[in-house]
Amino acid sequence: MTQTMALGEFDLIARHFTRPARRNPLGVGDDCALLAPAAGMQLAVSSDMLVEGRHFLSTVAPERLGHKALAVNLSDLAACGAKPLAYTLALALPRADDAFLAGLAQGLHALADRHDLDLVGGDTTAGPLNLCVTIFGEVPPGAALLRSGARPGDELWISHPLHEDEPGWLGDARLALEVFRGTAGLRVPGEAFDHLRLAMECPEPRVALGLALRGVATSAIDVSDGLLGDLRHVLRRSGAQCPPQGRPLGVVIDADALPRSPLMQGQTAAWQHQCLLSGGDDYELLFTAAPADHHRVLEAGQRSATGVCRIGHLTADGTTTVHDRHGARIATPWASFDHFAP
Repeated sequence: MTQTMALGEFDLIARHFTRPARRNPLGVGDDCALLAPAAGMQLAVSSDMLVEGRHFLSTVAPERLGHKALAVNLSDLAACGAKPLAYTLALALPRADDAFLAGLAQGLHALADRHDLDLVGGDTTAGPLNLCVTIFGEVPPGAALLRSGARPGDELWISHPLHEDEPGWLGDARLALEVFRGTAGLRVPGEAFDHLRLAMECPEPRVALGLALRGVATSAIDVSDGLLGDLRHVLRRSGAQCPPQGRPLGVVIDADALPRSPLMQGQTAAWQHQCLLSGGDDYELLFTAAPADHHRVLEAGQRSATGVCRIGHLTADGTTTVHDRHGARIATPWASFDHFAP
């Protein structure tokens, strides 16, 4: 980052992050935010941290970094079926660079405005670049989508963009990362890479779909650490609620049914399977629903202008099986992303 002017902590807050409050009484500026969910609603709260070199590259445009910092939190609300209300931002900066902060704030505010969100507080400090957003939403009691409601026989679905030329298809964020790394064997034309990079830097939170799936989906999770890894959380949590209690549910996945972009289709089958099944950083909704509600899932996709695709079904046998359209089994040796894995 290039330093363009000297800013103090309170100067940068006032210049870039103080906005008129729309729904919340205080906005930024007091020791605590005061939130008032609608009568009878429960608060849904989530936090996510983005660390330079771990979650984003130093070359990312600040506008995109601001977008992603908020988008990954909105994705958690989407997976819960919660309506967004407000958020806080804790920000560590190696230096107070006005141009960088202007771009960061632009990305944050643009996405916040799309979802009628107020920034209601946070913190700033000097340190390695790090953004931590805490987001607040509301959901009627008993209506939240959880990881624990899936049952044997449920269909397994995943969201996706509606059109081939839209960015953000499943696995494309991992594909973009591997291209950045210079991984051999990947075929991405230079003119297509900027489009592919949007998947990694500008994910689209599926908030409207999450709201439409209330009362339809039996469980949901957003895909942040890889489809198979995140699905295991659902299988374990739901299995704890199904007899025999404590045994994970099983799943059968049709790998050829997984939605993918034209760029992904141009890769080898091995790379497609790895990116699609364990790539992570996708922020699509992975959810289950009873077979009798198949049409209701399709209607939820239509109402929310979001693609939805059935990719498999749950079983009671505790095993994970991935196969192609011909029934041949596909090995899945990949682990989900783990920040503390060696």
